[in-house]
Amino acid sequence: MAFVVVALGGNALLRRGEPVSAATQRDNIRRAALALARLMAEGHQLVVTHGNGPQVGLLALQGEAAGKGAFPLDVLGAETEGMIGYVLQQELDNAYAGAAHFATLLTQVEVDPQDPAFEAPSKPVGSVYSEADAKRLAEQRGWSVARDGDAWRRVVASPKPVRILEIEVIRLLVAQGVTVICAGGGGIPVAQRADGAYIGVEAVIDKDHASGLLAAELKADAFLMLTDVPAVFTGWGTPAQRALGDVTPQELAALDFAAGSMGPKVQAACDFVNRSGGMAGIGALDDASAILARRAGTRVVPPQV
Repeated sequence: MAFVVVALGGNALLRRGEPVSAATQRDNIRRAALALARLMAEGHQLVVTHGNGPQVGLLALQGEAAGKGAFPLDVLGAETEGMIGYVLQQELDNAYAGAAHFATLLTQVEVDPQDPAFEAPSKPVGSVYSEADAKRLAEQRGWSVARDGDAWRRVVASPKPVRILEIEVIRLLVAQGVTVICAGGGGIPVAQRADGAYIGVEAVIDKDHASGLLAAELKADAFLMLTDVPAVFTGWGTPAQRALGDVTPQELAALDFAAGSMGPKVQAACDFVNRSGGMAGIGALDDASAILARRAGTRVVPPQV
């Protein structure tokens, strides 16, 4: 039996091109729950995290469409943690035949207000605009905006996670055998003021970095990032494309990966392995069991001593 933190990628919960509807999301979450239930049936204890990008974007659009403006990103993060966690918790309970307890926990993740990411916002959120509209809204609302393909979007900071405020609560639940769903979307971004109080911040924490920090803090045996690709590839999109199997952090450090897609997963995997000595896996949702058994996906492992 292994203790495993499983991070479900946004694309594992909502496939590319699909509508952000309740029915579509439930269908995909049901599929994810079946894969997780298989891991549990094999005797593994799980803590589950998940993406929330499309859901935060939809809530922001709905707020704008109502003419009231979107809620702050920390509040939208909390809303989506509850929404996705509820459906995932229910579908896990339906999928797993054995006796088990599940709990969804709203999770605050502290960031450093001096993180350089706040000086260079890069994470697109919300609606797509023309250049003129984007710049007008930036002036009116104090946004940062940037080109995203052929359109323009609001961009926000993506600072590194520093501390998971609810880590002791998660440890207590895990010790009681509870399957915890937490740190959704990278967690609710908060910062500590000079007087010690916490406040929400306008940021989006990378889900894989937050999940890797969680896995290391919990001393997990393995950290799985499940997405819509079967492995990490070198030479992606070229005739020389090749899937990586077992690989060390040192070997990965010599390779380049796209900052907007596989790069954060690779970095999160390397950070976890370096901190914990455990195994980090990256691959397809349906291959979860095989990745853990080191028969599929990319497995980032400590160097042989």
